[in-house]
Amino acid sequence: MEPVFDVRLALGRKLRALKAGDEGAAFLMRRVAEDLAERLSTVERRFPRAAAIFCVTRDAANAIAHSGKADHILRVEADRHLLSGGFEGALAEPETVPLGAESVDLAVSLLTLQEANDLPGLLVQIRRALKPDGLFLGALMGAGTLQELRQSLLEAEAELSGGATPRVSPFADLRDAGALLQRAGFALPVADVETVTVRYATMFDLMRDLRAMGASNALLERSRRPTPRRLFLRAAEIYQKRYSDSDGRVRATFNVVWFSGWAPHESQQKPLKPGSGQVSLKTVLSPGSEEG
Repeated sequence: MEPVFDVRLALGRKLRALKAGDEGAAFLMRRVAEDLAERLSTVERRFPRAAAIFCVTRDAANAIAHSGKADHILRVEADRHLLSGGFEGALAEPETVPLGAESVDLAVSLLTLQEANDLPGLLVQIRRALKPDGLFLGALMGAGTLQELRQSLLEAEAELSGGATPRVSPFADLRDAGALLQRAGFALPVADVETVTVRYATMFDLMRDLRAMGASNALLERSRRPTPRRLFLRAAEIYQKRYSDSDGRVRATFNVVWFSGWAPHESQQKPLKPGSGQVSLKTVLSPGSEEG
């Protein structure tokens, strides 16, 4: 699989963001962690051993702890500086799950999977680490995320230089998420999307937040040349014209794709075999038919 992201650069930017400690830029992770706790609250079972895998901050582990659903929580990160907060920690190379086969009952990953070069392979590793009937819950940025910034930068660069280089990461769509779970061998896959719209004074305030999140451009095909200031100024003009509200503030879209699946187990519900139904489809669709 051809790599798309510079994983070392992405990690370095997250470490710099952590060191800078801009609490205001943590709003998205905290919101997603709150959603995680809410989703766990609907699962009527406990998980003796849980793992928060490449979640960067301790918000995911905190959400699992506050849900009261797990007895033991392990955090897996790619750098020791990301491990803090009183939880057991394990270090791993990016996109490598250092867990034994069938060793955890719950695995979660928040807002980093969109930067994986081999997402199918990473999901296979997570599924293998789950005990039978273990649950995976993940959230990643999906298609349409930062669409306003992408279009503004593309148009400004095309206008000024006659071409364009990638400046915003590609994102998977909702259908991709469900298909990836099936491909990785998960049972009962489910995917949904939550759209979060954030308003800023200018495009530059959005870009400042992205840097503070460690989420700026880490594409391998990014331009290595310094970006002319006039490109950003023109992009900000386009952004303001196309995506502002009546009060002058501009919108930024974040589409959070949630997907979940279970490690296969014989007790799980399975689709009926073809020909095993007791009522024909023709009978159900016939006018005047009644449920008998």
